[in-house]
Amino acid sequence: MPLPFKRADRVSGLIQEELSRVLLREVKDPRLHEVVITAVRVSADLRHARVFFTASAGLGGAEDVLTGLQSAAGFLRAHLGRTLRLRYAPELTFEADTSVERSLRVAALLKQVAPREDEDEGE
Repeated sequence: MPLPFKRADRVSGLIQEELSRVLLREVKDPRLHEVVITAVRVSADLRHARVFFTASAGLGGAEDVLTGLQSAAGFLRAHLGRTLRLRYAPELTFEADTSVERSLRVAALLKQVAPREDEDEGE
């Protein structure tokens, strides 16, 4: 009977936790202090990892953070290889996570629609 989870899912969770910890405590780049790792997707062979992040709006946006993450990718990959004791440290690809911004926009649109529905019920 197959297990209900994949090894790639467990490894992606470990990578997310470790990257969050390293970015918070060990990386000295000021562009990366306000970064939140929202998700990690690891390929089935554990050789590639897509890391999704959000950045605070005050520091110049996702472009600066993406540049900082790409410059720190070698350090982060080496750290993951040592810490997680994987046979191959996955190659890291960083992408800005826009799902939070989209959900806030949808919530704002729903707030605009909600008062109109209340007015219709009052008639």
